[in-house]
Amino acid sequence: MFPDSNTRSCPVVGRHTTITPLKPNHPPLAMQPAGAPRHAIRRDMTLAMPARPLQLTLRADDHVPADISWRIDDGYIRANTWNEEGESITLGIWGPGELITPTGCDVTPYELISLTRVVVVEYEPSERETLDFMRDLFTQTTQLLQIHRVRPADSRLLRLLHWIGTRFGRVSSSGTTLSLEDMNLTHRQLADIAGMTRVTVTKSLTRFRSKGQVVKVSEADLLVPRDASQECADDNTATLPVTSLRFPKTLRHEPPAHRNAGFDTP
Repeated sequence: MFPDSNTRSCPVVGRHTTITPLKPNHPPLAMQPAGAPRHAIRRDMTLAMPARPLQLTLRADDHVPADISWRIDDGYIRANTWNEEGESITLGIWGPGELITPTGCDVTPYELISLTRVVVVEYEPSERETLDFMRDLFTQTTQLLQIHRVRPADSRLLRLLHWIGTRFGRVSSSGTTLSLEDMNLTHRQLADIAGMTRVTVTKSLTRFRSKGQVVKVSEADLLVPRDASQECADDNTATLPVTSLRFPKTLRHEPPAHRNAGFDTP
């Protein structure tokens, strides 16, 4: 049961994390008719006690518990693993309105990190929503692995900016517009995602601006012109098939739902 202040510190998740119980969406318990026996009132009260999903508020770089399903109300979250050399590998990024569920895909280690201030609410997804999340995770992981294969580093960064803009920004006839500031994508964050150094990212962005491959359209927004995006895609046509990625064991035991979601049973 939560204290009267309705919030508490959560040192396990992050020093600045607060946990807030959500208010129930339905009215209080109905009053019992006069003269109703006490045991009936107690039974009704027990049955009508509302479930209280957790709501977490975290700051940038806090860890999000990866063993719980969440709905993101605000902010952006990145899923990471890393190799034996300690290099970070980004598996996917999710934003407001999206769901994150425990993967069960044998990726070890696996962590969820908040890119920005984040508000998440505990959520119980349906089987369909779980499968949709898994498909999205595999799609993102495949695309990010493709980006990691791009050479040289300048082209890789440009491809990453286009990917971020396509997923979270605006696509128009002029190109792809994205806000690095809104997503708190600093040069260090971009370097981690692209597998580059921060210095290389800074130098590359400077070159992009001087060549018109990236245009600053406002204080927070960048435009990747259509020609620059197309040129980057044409120079790097190698693809990594989704079938080369191992599918989670948890879904191998559900072949009908697996097929309904559009996957081939491994």
